[in-house]
Amino acid sequence: MTAAVAEGIVIRDAHFPGRAPIDAYGNGGFRFAEMSHRGSILCLPSGIHGWEPADPTKFAEGDFARVFQQADGIEILLVGTGKELKPLPPALRQAFRVVGISADPMSTGAAVRTYNVLLAEDRAVAAALVAVD
Repeated sequence: MTAAVAEGIVIRDAHFPGRAPIDAYGNGGFRFAEMSHRGSILCLPSGIHGWEPADPTKFAEGDFARVFQQADGIEILLVGTGKELKPLPPALRQAFRVVGISADPMSTGAAVRTYNVLLAEDRAVAAALVAVD
């Protein structure tokens, strides 16, 4: 976790250190574990992290560095691409296959619902969710 100091205030990367279902999404963010987060998120074995892909319309391997770091605990990655389904670039799909992750793009709403079901089933699931308005 990195931290920066701005005029006496410590600013840390957004991180919830546990697995939790997503209670709501929209208005540019998500609600989970009785908290809210504005912006996109990664739901990983290590917890829920704030996420800022460089360009949410064109994902790159670097956008998923944390996912690749935790690949041993992930079988399925649900990629919520916003309001509409956007396919993942072939090179990115191949990079996920190499580490044993099945990456499934879908709208953010569908990804949230699917993530909650698979999480309740105690599956090795992760999600990369682009915030929607």
